[in-house]
Formats: sequence, C-alpha cells, structure tokens
Amino acid sequence: MMRIGRRVFFSKQAGPGGYKPRRKGLYWERGQSLIEVALLTPLLAGLLLGVIEIGRYAYISVLVGNAAHAGALYAAQGLAYAYYPPGITAAAKSDYQNNGQNPSTLTVSAPIYACGCESQGVMTPSACSTSASPTAGICATGQDWVETVSVTASGTYKALFNYPWIPSSITVSATSTMNVALY
Repeated sequence: MMRIGRRVFFSKQAGPGGYKPRRKGLYWERGQSLIEVALLTPLLAGLLLGVIEIGRYAYISVLVGNAAHAGALYAAQGLAYAYYPPGITAAAKSDYQNNGQNPSTLTVSAPIYACGCESQGVMTPSACSTSASPTAGICATGQDWVETVSVTASGTYKALFNYPWIPSSITVSATSTMNVALY
C-alpha cells in the first residue's frame, strides 16, 4: 500500500485475490437482490392494479352521486320541474355524460316525493295533493309547507380484469334529496 497525499493505492500484493482483500461469504450474496426483486415484482404489480381498481370504483361512485344530485337540483327549481320525471332523468344523464361516461349505463329511478309541515327542522308528513288530503298545503301558525324530492341514480362499475372471488361488475347507487322551491 502506498500513500500519496490523502489517497491510498493498493498494490497487487495487498491481498490474495487482487487489489483489495475480499471478505468471506460475499460470493453467495451476489444474486440475492435480483431474486428479491423477481419475487416482489408480481406482488407490487398486484397492489398497483388493486389501487387503480379502487380508484376507478370511487370515481364511478362520485359520478353517480353527482348525477343523482343534478336530477334533484333540476326538480328543486319548482313544482313544474319536480313533477316532470323525463326532465329529471335527462338532467341526471346529461351530467353523467358531461363527465365522459356513457349515459345508457345510468339508470334513474322515479322520483319520490314527500310533503308536510316543517317547524324548527322537524317535518310532520302529510299528503302532497289536495285530492288525497284536503289539508295539503295548509300548516299551523309558525310552520312552513315543505315538499321534497328524492332522486336515485344507479350506474355499473366494470373491472378492468376478471379477478377471482370478486364480481366483474358492481352496481353503484346514490340518492339525493332536496326541497322543492314553492313559488
């Protein structure tokens, strides 16, 4: 070994195998990292696919919820809109399509109406039409007449691949309820 300044140079006589002495046991550890990578790559690829599938499912769930909300928002504009189911369906499907989805895969069920008198956040149910109840629309002093509409939308999530023990398609449903403007 020669020392020149701060650098150290090994001569050929420094060790029995060459320039640097070898440690015992390194020969058997040379391919270990390659084997570890080969064994873990399928596991990591499976985890990555799982994360992608969960993200796609969450995305479809949000889009179905937004479509139900769009239908309820259309119905909340007034009584004429609330009792026009084709318009509610068209609003929901239009929102679904505007987010890049096929509107034929979205199902919008018939809206559900609820009416009653509300006081301090508590609603007393009543019939919505005067033909069913002559007191419909009439509330005691301090109470307000409220009509609500609920819209339910259902979409289908389809997985990228067929996985064992997991269905290839899952139905996602969401319901949105809003008060109808009474003017």
